Amino acid sequence: MPLLDDILNRYLGGSAGSGSATEDFSHVAQNVSPDVLGKGLGAAFGSSATPDVGQMVSQMFANSTPEQRAALLNHLAGVLGPNAGAILGGLIGQGGGDVTPTQAQQVDPRQVQDAVNQAQRHDPGIVDALGNFYAQHSGLVKTLGGAALTIALAKISEHMRAA
Repeated sequence: MPLLDDILNRYLGGSAGSGSATEDFSHVAQNVSPDVLGKGLGAAFGSSATPDVGQMVSQMFANSTPEQRAALLNHLAGVLGPNAGAILGGLIGQGGGDVTPTQAQQVDPRQVQDAVNQAQRHDPGIVDALGNFYAQHSGLVKTLGGAALTIALAKISEHMRAA
């Protein structure tokens, strides 16, 4: 298995050398802090070279367990604060309580896509919050494919070099 520095050097400057972005991302995710991983993911989510953040989150949501789905919806509600009800609408349930895994399983990924895109228009910083969330669930990120992973790895590499 290549060393972390070797992997990150391949992505420095946004270009990748040999290797697989999925395998490289798995190795890096296990060997950097959640903060650094979150920054890289946030950069990928906000990049013009990737699909919109709502589409990416929707894809990961569709591949999530009911517990991960509930955690995402509850995280979004917490980040959005008082605006959560207006943006997330029926996705977060009635009464303001936490979304349960059973409730989250009933949510269509397209609803999440729309809600995340609306949240981003309201608060562009949501991409960083989503990056931090998915740093804790990095296995789901691998479902996004090479372009998003390459951007995340490049940003992680830049951050590691600047530190």
